[in-house]
Amino acid sequence: MQVFDIWPDAAAKRTLVMGIVNVTEDSFSDGGKWINIDKAIEHGRELVAQGADMIDVGGESTRPGATRVDAEVEKQRVTPVVQALAQEGIMVSVDTMRASTAEAAVEAGAVLLNDVSGGLADANMYSVMAQSQVPVCLMHWRTVRFGDAAGSADHNGDVVQDVHDTLGRLTDNALKAGVAPELITLDPGLGFAKTPQDNWALLKALPEFINGDYPILVGASRKRFLSAIREDRGVEHGPHLADSATAAVTALSAQLGAWAVRVHDVPVSRDAVDVAAAWAAGADYVSGREQ
Repeated sequence: MQVFDIWPDAAAKRTLVMGIVNVTEDSFSDGGKWINIDKAIEHGRELVAQGADMIDVGGESTRPGATRVDAEVEKQRVTPVVQALAQEGIMVSVDTMRASTAEAAVEAGAVLLNDVSGGLADANMYSVMAQSQVPVCLMHWRTVRFGDAAGSADHNGDVVQDVHDTLGRLTDNALKAGVAPELITLDPGLGFAKTPQDNWALLKALPEFINGDYPILVGASRKRFLSAIREDRGVEHGPHLADSATAAVTALSAQLGAWAVRVHDVPVSRDAVDVAAAWAAGADYVSGREQ
């Protein structure tokens, strides 16, 4: 399956850019900034104007130290944002581990279910995925308590193999529940209970995942292991200062053929995927020709 088949309306056959809208109080990068519904909607519009192909709306943080919010609170946060953006023709995904929120978001117009638990946090999620008949993204996250992505899990000494094996099991779960194979995408889960070395090992192995049976979403944006790039040099660092490193990951992921990247700073990553697409096309690149 071509990685773009899921999104026939996408502007070009290139890696897609998923812009992040966190309707939360405590997300690690922009917690509280878009908790107001109107501001969240406007931010989604802004990200699309900057080049995002879709907007990923979430109402529950998984930052280190996070605790889960009430299901009804999460639903009240994300549903109006999804509905408003979808009514404007914007492709919207919902970032949730709850079947009830996923179901409400699809009814509001969401066209992708992005579950960082891979369907494991809610026993009803796989059936909602199957019934919705929209694309789904299953992420790797080895944990005994979904909600807090801190720490590092035991990956049996080989994080790459563990991610391969676990994503295979999650895919089997979804298929058995009735999710169509052409609607499944996968996410290696960078930064979720993984050490910096785990994350770099997964990025080095990214071609293995991309050359597999399902499209791959890369979600490295502003993660701690990217902030450490500047920290290791002894210069100012932090989540917002990791956008350049994020763009580098975007460019390399796009060059390798990733289906999509999930990012906070859309313009720089959109430039990165466009450069990768132009580079791959070479002389066949259709824009920018002399008149």
